[in-house]
Amino acid sequence: MLYLDNAATTPVRPEVLEAMAPYLTRWFGNASSHHTVGETAAAALDDARARVARVVGMRASDVIFTSGGTESDNLAVKGIAVAARQNRGARHVVTSPIEHEAILESVDHLRRIHGFAVTMLPVDHHGRIDPGTVDDAIREDTALVAVGYANNEVGTVQDVAAIAAATSARRVPLHLDAVQAAGWLPLAGTGADSLAIAGHKLGAPKGTGALAIRGRVPLEPLFHGGGQERGRRSGTEDVAGAVALATALELAEAEREGDSTRVGAARDRFIAAVLQRVPEARVTGHPVQRLPGTASFVFPGTSGEAILLELERRGVVSSSGSACAAGSDEPSHVLLAMGYEPEVAQTAVRFTLPHEPAVDADDLAARVAAAVRAVRSAP
Repeated sequence: MLYLDNAATTPVRPEVLEAMAPYLTRWFGNASSHHTVGETAAAALDDARARVARVVGMRASDVIFTSGGTESDNLAVKGIAVAARQNRGARHVVTSPIEHEAILESVDHLRRIHGFAVTMLPVDHHGRIDPGTVDDAIREDTALVAVGYANNEVGTVQDVAAIAAATSARRVPLHLDAVQAAGWLPLAGTGADSLAIAGHKLGAPKGTGALAIRGRVPLEPLFHGGGQERGRRSGTEDVAGAVALATALELAEAEREGDSTRVGAARDRFIAAVLQRVPEARVTGHPVQRLPGTASFVFPGTSGEAILLELERRGVVSSSGSACAAGSDEPSHVLLAMGYEPEVAQTAVRFTLPHEPAVDADDLAARVAAAVRAVRSAP
């Protein structure tokens, strides 16, 4: 079976399992406990925090360990916005309609529960935000701008440097959902004030993640209790998970440039082969500014879900878009925001290639073409 749904999740790397194992067995202590087992766990937690900080280009004290990307996005969007309302009366947030539900539903929570106004930045047909619209959207009472570094469905990469320049000039915090970008794009030097990461996209276990947020940015916590993570995220720390995340992130960063070049070339060969074999297929997302491992298509006149079933019969596992919306009959909100008609958006299929092993682009394209033919010929 060829697994091409790596944007949804990835297998745990052997090196990660080896690194985290001692903190599940011998050194299993609570990092808040003042004895040898607890203090050993605390030292491992501090080391993991410093390692994550180095990759994202922030201080160790800026890193908050979480349960994954959804929690990190929720903590950033709600925590920064509510703190800004309390400190300076801010009641406005800026985002875009193609974001992951973790951002969109957090923003909607701010609107419904806290009375925030919301500005949605328009995107073009490739899913790109014009950085000029960010400056236009910011108001005196803007608490936060929250966007994705790279889109989870179509792989489009935003011009985050220009977006960060706009937010910095107006002294408004910028939160980046970097869940899909980590391992493929540089995380340091983005100019973001906060950044979300999920371990299971990188070869760490599910339930691991981090929010890196610069210390100057006020943050209202979502969880209250024992005051762990410097009072920003209470709850007994998952030391083994933190070690796993740091290990996976370091490995991905060390391999990033080589993997991005190699996998990006394979992706381009695959896209060209699909377009040659299935002339009516259309690539979604930006043709150049896209994640190296993401190839997404619409196949007008078919059903994306039916194609996925046919592909699995041919030994290929992929998806129609976000795993968080799997099973929904609704067309992708991302493609709708990019201007696709609902009946076309429902024909979407996303392939997300692994860092390893190499993918035979021609063989994969042949299987895709066969699946499309089978769907078109079905009664």
